[in-house]
Amino acid sequence: MRNSQDFAPPGPDAATAARRLPVRHRAAAALTAAVAFALVLTGCGGGDAAPKSASGSGSGSAKSSADADRVEPLAGTPAPELPVTVESADGRKVTIDSADRIVPLTGSLSEIVFTLGLGRQVVARDITATFEQAEELPVVTRAHDVSAESVLSLKPTIVLADTTTGPSEAIDQIRDAGIPLLVVEPAGGLDDVGRRIDTVAEALGVPSAGTELKERTERRIADVRKSVPDHADGEKPRVAFLYLRGSASVYLLGGADSGAGSLLEAAGAVDAGKESGLDKDFTAITSEALAKAAPDAILLMTKGLASVGGMDGLVKIPGIAETPAGMDRRVVTVDDGVLLNYGPRTDRVLAEIIGQLYAKGGTGR
Repeated sequence: MRNSQDFAPPGPDAATAARRLPVRHRAAAALTAAVAFALVLTGCGGGDAAPKSASGSGSGSAKSSADADRVEPLAGTPAPELPVTVESADGRKVTIDSADRIVPLTGSLSEIVFTLGLGRQVVARDITATFEQAEELPVVTRAHDVSAESVLSLKPTIVLADTTTGPSEAIDQIRDAGIPLLVVEPAGGLDDVGRRIDTVAEALGVPSAGTELKERTERRIADVRKSVPDHADGEKPRVAFLYLRGSASVYLLGGADSGAGSLLEAAGAVDAGKESGLDKDFTAITSEALAKAAPDAILLMTKGLASVGGMDGLVKIPGIAETPAGMDRRVVTVDDGVLLNYGPRTDRVLAEIIGQLYAKGGTGR
């Protein structure tokens, strides 16, 4: 569910997360197809309205929003030691001879490459890689598909994709042209952060930089986790992850495989959708499902909240106003392009969730 290339969002695209998750978990195939079609028709579906803060009034943290627009590369530029032969997630062996011209085909992979210190060697981006250092690069996706012609015109020496990148015809066309193309398994939780960094670093011939970045990232995540406050009443806050695209009438409640559960648990919260018995990725929001989940707070992507008209629009969705979260107008919002990336900026994501969730007077206090 990527945006149209013609739509230039001010930040990374929220639809990537929804695209990745239902594709990876086929249990809700019919629902996923409907969501994909709706998002193709409407692009991102988000408006330009500023998202509300956790309390439903005012704006979110200016500092965290600014931080989310940039990645923090390691000091120096590592010198790739190539060639290397690595195992692709689709079972192929891929030999990389040069990292001079890199094309990452997801925003998450772009983030890793830039943070490793190899941003100057990136020659193109996916529509979802709109952090500051990448925003001037040419885009090689159209709608939610990769344009093989655009990729090949830039003469890449290595292309990085993940298992959701498509269409398959484009991937085959790039490979048939003799371009090394490595497929990386997507991330589903915090445990995948180090694996993905290692995989990309090895493929680019900079394993030492990968180790440094992995250790930095995991250390920062661990430090943030220590900031979770004790719950005065011993009860963890229940948080529901919703994927919304109001202009496309897409309203989904995340379940066990939504991808958000790992973050919520690290933030000292209960994934309300999963705990209520939703064992797939997403299900259509109903009053009954929300009543069973009974969230104290709702986790949203910023464009998702904007697409329904902010907090005032959110509580008009059937069932929301009757939940504890709706009655207290308690939401937690994170920039679309980083929420489920599980990469070098995940510590910031986790810190943002914790900061909003346990704000003075908020859930969990």
